[in-house]
Amino acid sequence: MMEQNPIFTTPAQALRGLLMLLIGGLLGALAVLVWQGARAAPVSEPSPETGFARDMIVHHNQAIEMALLVYNQGSDSVLKGIALDMLLTQQTQIGQMQGWLHVWNLPIAGTVLPMTWMGMPTSGLMPGMATSNQMAALRDSSGTAADRLFIQLMIPHHQSGIHMANAILSLTSIPAVRDLALSVVTSQEREIQELDTLLTQLPA
Repeated sequence: MMEQNPIFTTPAQALRGLLMLLIGGLLGALAVLVWQGARAAPVSEPSPETGFARDMIVHHNQAIEMALLVYNQGSDSVLKGIALDMLLTQQTQIGQMQGWLHVWNLPIAGTVLPMTWMGMPTSGLMPGMATSNQMAALRDSSGTAADRLFIQLMIPHHQSGIHMANAILSLTSIPAVRDLALSVVTSQEREIQELDTLLTQLPA
C-alpha cells in the first residue's frame, strides 16, 4: 500500500502547500520586476518604505492565517472564494515586499516599534489585528460560526491595512511601493464591501 505523504497531514497544510507551489512560480516571474523597481530607488533605514514593508508583511501574515482557517473550517462557498483570493493576493504581496528588503540589503525584521514610520509608534499588536484570544476562537470555530467570526475580524483588519497603505502613499515616490499600496487599497476596500454584504446574508 502506498504511504501517505507525511508533509501534508491536514487539509490546511495541503492547501498551503499547493498555494506555495503556485505562488512560487508567480514570484519567480515577478523577481526581475521587483529587482528592477527596487534597485532603481534604493532606500536606507529608517525610512517609510522599510517600515511599511515590514509592518505589512506582519499584517498580511495574520490575514493569510485567518483566510486559511475559514477556507478549511467555514461553510459559505462565496466566503471561501473571497478567502482564497486573499490568500493568493497577500502571499504574493509578501513576496514582493520581502524582495524589496532583499534588494535594499536590509533584514526582514526591524528594530523600531511598528508604525513608527507613519508617526504612530505602537507597542504590541498593530490596530485592527486579531488578538491571540480571537485567533484561538477562530481556530476552534467551524461552519457558519467560523464564517461570521472571520468576517467580524477581517473587516477591521482590512481597515487598518488600508490606513497603512494610504499613509505610505503620502510618504513615498517609489513606483513599486506606490503600486502595491494602491493595490492594497483597491482590493481591500472591495473585500470590505463584499464581507459587509455577506455578513447580512449568513444564516442566524
